[in-house]
Amino acid sequence: MGSTALASNAAPTSASEVEKPVVVLVHGAFADGSAWNKVIPLLQKEGLKVVSVQNPLTSLADDVAATRRALDTQTGPVVLVGHSWGGVVITEAGQHEHVKSLVYVAAFAPSEGQSVADLSKDYPVPSGFAHIIADKEGFLTLSLEGVAQHLAQDLPADETRLMAATQGPVRGKNFEEKVSDAAWKTKPSWYIVSEQDRMIQPDLQKAMAKKISAHVVSLPAGHTPQLSQPAEVAKVILAATADLSK
Repeated sequence: MGSTALASNAAPTSASEVEKPVVVLVHGAFADGSAWNKVIPLLQKEGLKVVSVQNPLTSLADDVAATRRALDTQTGPVVLVGHSWGGVVITEAGQHEHVKSLVYVAAFAPSEGQSVADLSKDYPVPSGFAHIIADKEGFLTLSLEGVAQHLAQDLPADETRLMAATQGPVRGKNFEEKVSDAAWKTKPSWYIVSEQDRMIQPDLQKAMAKKISAHVVSLPAGHTPQLSQPAEVAKVILAATADLSK
């Protein structure tokens, strides 16, 4: 059978398949792509394609580039989700043409020309910062106590030990780097506020959510609600995907 016959017998790709929403997840500092492991199956169960970006955490530009590579390969409309430092990344990378909406999960949402340091300067230093360890090259990790009592105090010890072991060191200078674009200015946004957060002040989260005119959901959670309350986080992401069809 010739190649022409094979081509004619192949099932055509339907428009609905091409245009099905895609969820792209961006992790934060002191983490890797597995930070979304409890949310991913819940989204896949609803028939969504999901991609979890592995950020190198070596600079804002490097993380944005990694996210853009993931976005470039998608064909359908994207809901771009960022946790913590990942909020800075999606604020910049969210200008990508495939991105239709943004979801911030206890995440930084800077304005154009702002850094994490700029956002945080008027708020008390979160308790988790006392447990950050810097190496000789300026990369930061959290101690086991920092993970267990401040990053994810609402998770059991076996999970926090695993998180501490697999965390991605983050370059400290990242938090001083400013975004050049703010995608939330032109794209609808959702924001999950973690009311018991010890890494980003809840009052700062509420202020950022208000600034970006986000749909706000508050959870009685620590800094990693995607692990402590994955069903609630998935529900917000699903609301963002459902909004695409309106």
